[in-house]
Amino acid sequence: MAGIVGVSEPDQRDWVESALHTIDHRGGAGQAIRPLDDATLGQVWPPAQEQFAIGADQHPVALDGEIHNWTELSAGATCPLEAVEAAYRESGPKFVGDVDGPFALAIAGPEGIFLARDTVGKSPLYYGRTNGTIYFASEVKALLGSDTEISEFPPGHYYEPGAGFVRYARIETQPTLDMTAEDTATELRSRLVASVQKRMESGEVGAWLSGGLDSATMTALARRQQPTLETFSIGVEGAPDLHYARMVAHFVGSRHHERICTLEEMVNVLPHVIYHLESFDALLVRSSIMNFLVGELASKHVPAVLSGEGGDELFAGYAYLKALEPSDLPDELVNITCRLHNTALQRVDRCSSSHGLVARTGFLDRDVMDFALGIPPAMKLYDNEVEKWVLRQAMAGLLPDEILNRAKSKFWEGAGVGELLAGHAEEAISDAEFAAERTLSDGVTLNTKEELFYYRIFRDQFGAELDLSWVGRTKGAPVQN
Repeated sequence: MAGIVGVSEPDQRDWVESALHTIDHRGGAGQAIRPLDDATLGQVWPPAQEQFAIGADQHPVALDGEIHNWTELSAGATCPLEAVEAAYRESGPKFVGDVDGPFALAIAGPEGIFLARDTVGKSPLYYGRTNGTIYFASEVKALLGSDTEISEFPPGHYYEPGAGFVRYARIETQPTLDMTAEDTATELRSRLVASVQKRMESGEVGAWLSGGLDSATMTALARRQQPTLETFSIGVEGAPDLHYARMVAHFVGSRHHERICTLEEMVNVLPHVIYHLESFDALLVRSSIMNFLVGELASKHVPAVLSGEGGDELFAGYAYLKALEPSDLPDELVNITCRLHNTALQRVDRCSSSHGLVARTGFLDRDVMDFALGIPPAMKLYDNEVEKWVLRQAMAGLLPDEILNRAKSKFWEGAGVGELLAGHAEEAISDAEFAAERTLSDGVTLNTKEELFYYRIFRDQFGAELDLSWVGRTKGAPVQN
């Protein structure tokens, strides 16, 4: 994805240039800095988002994201940035509620900098305020030199001087659909097809393919709409994901690429992964290692990829959900979907943008989400046993039966990472060291030796004095005694 930075002061070109330099990996196709009377904006953009240079004259816009319905936002607009500026000028802040697509944006408004972020938080955004000056950036590392307390910009909000933060949208449970299972599956397939189509309209797109149901769904639908599809998978030798990904690739007829990696490679790449990820959460880092490496592989072939994030949250893909009462399932699915912004979606963003790649998440399309959140629990957990049942029905005939019936496995499990990294951390950190270091200065408690192993790398890169409130933590992660 693109990278944006800015400050609500004029004549700050040096700071903006420095901040952009720290996230220039998000670019590769261009850079723009826009000095204004009361602000300075900056942007880098990758090849898949060439049209995203800071644009518009009256209210300049910096945008990280993709506006699928930009032609509908303002009549006569000729590009996404012009449409955003015109919609803001014509409708005011409320226009962000009409935007279809992931975005984090800044607009130099008449009262100062206007900021907004999409409802799910697919596009990252962080900010800080010092003596009335607001700084913002796509990644935390860009703000470390601003001498300000850093916070994550909340998804589904906009910020306007005077009004402050305003929630404009939220992810909520929807009224339960009154449809047959067959009609529900048909409608779900139709919405997924439309979602993939939106994400393939702006040029060549590949697909990350783990061999699980979610990534296989994106792959199968994309292959139907694109004559040649490049797919990418990764794992240690003999990993289940490699086997299933090959099966899907052969079935749909994609041009498949894979990377076999070793524990030594994973350990060696950890500093790069943690630097880009900006997290030490054990399960997030563990899954990001493979995602980072497959992102590097994909970036050599395509400018953008489809990714399957969101399928487990919308369709009840996690094992622990089977223990819930069916009546509690809709609220829990909303809860875990709302948590994606600084866990799985942060992984997807950083493991793609670190290589100048754009990752697109078709399950998190607004029309798919609205429909999925209204599907009855019994169609998601069939007989309280088969997870994502309705999605399996929607994809019947488009994927091999072995994939449709494959049980859920986490990315790091299916890729063969398993306990390799936990075992490495166990050897590297003694019980005494873990007891002495697991509680951080701000009260955060590290769950495992593996997490301490990652935190030490994080601390060496970002320092020990940061307020870590912006660091996401995986719900239900294992805790070591």
